[in-house]
Parts: sequence; structure tokens; C-alpha cells
Amino acid sequence: MKDHLTISISSVYGSKHFRFGRSFRHTFKIISYAIIIALVVMASVIYYLVNEAEFAKIKQNELETRSSSLSRELTALTELKTNLESDLLEREEKMQLVSDRLGDLENLLGMENDATGELKSRLDTAAINSSVRITMLTQIPSGAPVKNARTSSGYGERIHPVTGIKRFHRGQDFAVNTGTPVYAPADGIIEVTRPSNEGSGNYLRIFHSHGFSSSYSHLSKFAANKGDFVKKGDLIAYSGNSGLSSGPHLHYEVRFIGRALNPKPFLDWDVDNFDSIFKNVRGIGWESLVGTIELRVSHQLQLSSQKVAQSTDTLK
Repeated sequence: MKDHLTISISSVYGSKHFRFGRSFRHTFKIISYAIIIALVVMASVIYYLVNEAEFAKIKQNELETRSSSLSRELTALTELKTNLESDLLEREEKMQLVSDRLGDLENLLGMENDATGELKSRLDTAAINSSVRITMLTQIPSGAPVKNARTSSGYGERIHPVTGIKRFHRGQDFAVNTGTPVYAPADGIIEVTRPSNEGSGNYLRIFHSHGFSSSYSHLSKFAANKGDFVKKGDLIAYSGNSGLSSGPHLHYEVRFIGRALNPKPFLDWDVDNFDSIFKNVRGIGWESLVGTIELRVSHQLQLSSQKVAQSTDTLK
């Protein structure tokens, strides 16, 4: 009986006995082991699937977070793109405005208006031309030395109002009251201040750049001293009636290397009719003078550009 397994089941109806042989026990063990292995494998698969599900959930959360971040970045980039397009449009409008104003400046300066040319080149040329004009109008006498004055006697032959002798009048007389302010028509240095009761009376002379000078006669008093550096528009004296004079007035002269010139073209000379001086005043190497000033101005502008670039690099 050792090779058999007996299982007894008792109930109210009695007992039942089941006998199993060795082969059955062997089969039962195999089935039991198979079930255990299957359970272990199933448990492992379930554990693996649970871990994978957790990992997938984490990845999903990361992707959702990344998606949200990318969405915000896309919104920011879209906004930046809109702002850049708006800024670019505004800059283009400003560039067009600059080009239009540059065209007006070129017309004012009498330059050839090349709207298709490179803007930087046009700006450089306009800057040089305008700087040349400003420099010349600042360094060479231009405009009247007294304000709102009537001309009483011009340049040329006349009968002297005191002596009655016909002689060449080398300047221009302004009918102004004694004490009228007299202003420097250009930058320079006070070369002469000479008090006198004869001839030209109280006399002042300014030495300007490029060989030009201006002088003022019959003054009542001086407002600057010999050796003073003055700028265009500075007060230098007051008109009067000193010396050989028939009444209060200012005698004004402009000279180039000592040679008297007609002051009228210099009185009318300004930015609006800049080229007129070249036609109306002969005997001066204007072309050479303008070329010299252009080179100087160009060099100064280059130095200024380099300084601006260096300052920008320093700030960066």
C-alpha cells in the first residue's frame, strides 16, 4: 500500500475513500510545480508591467511638461517674431525718412541726389559737404557785424563826406547809432586794438583763418583786447563816431592777405547761397581752399567715427 495515496472524505452520508497510485502523485507534483512556476512568472510579468506603467506615466508627465514648456517658448518666439517684424518695419520707415531728409540735404547742398546709392556713402558725403560749409562760414567772415543796419556807403570810388576828395572806399559803412554792439563775423584772434581820434578813429582788427582778416573803424569803445581769441558772434566792440567821421557809423573791411575785398558778398554769404562767394569774389584759390578743408574735415570725421566705435566696444 506504500505505492498508493488514500484520501478519505467523510460526510453525513458516510465516508468515501480515494486511492491514487505513484504515477498520479508524480503527475500531481509536476502540475503543482508548473502552477507555482506559472504563478511566479505571472507575478514577475505583473511586476514588470506595473513598473513599465509607472515609468510610462512618469514619461508622459515629463512629455506633458516639455510640451507645455515648448508651447510657452513657441508663444514667446511668436511674440518676439511679431515684435521684430514691427521693429524692422519701423526701422525701414526711419531709414526711408533718413533717405528722404538726406535727399533734401543733398538738394540744399547742391549735391547730386542718388536715391539708389548706398546710404552710408551718401551720409558721409553729405556730412563732409555740410561740415565744409559750416567750417568755412565759421572761419571766414560771413554775415554782417551789426544787426539790422542800413548801408550808408559801399565799396568803391566815392567822394569822401568830410574831405570832399574823391578816393577809393575800401570797405562798407553801416549807419548805426553810437554804442551799437559789433560782433565778430568769424572765429579769430584780436590782432589790433588801436585807440585814436584821427583817421580811422578807434580801430580793431581780427585775424581769421586762411589769410582773411576783418577790421572795424570809428568805434566808441572796445569789448575785447589784443590777443583775445573770439568766436563767430562774440561781442568785440561798440560803434561810434571817433576819428575822421561825418557822423556815427561803422566802417567795415574784409581783406585777404592784406588785399581789400568788397565786403558785400561776404555779408550776403550763408548756407543758402554758399556757392555765390566763389563767383563774386575773385583772386582767391577757392578750389584749393575747399579741397584743403575737405581733407581736414574728412580726417576729423574719421577720427570721430573711430572714437564712437571704440566707445561702443568699451561699453560692450
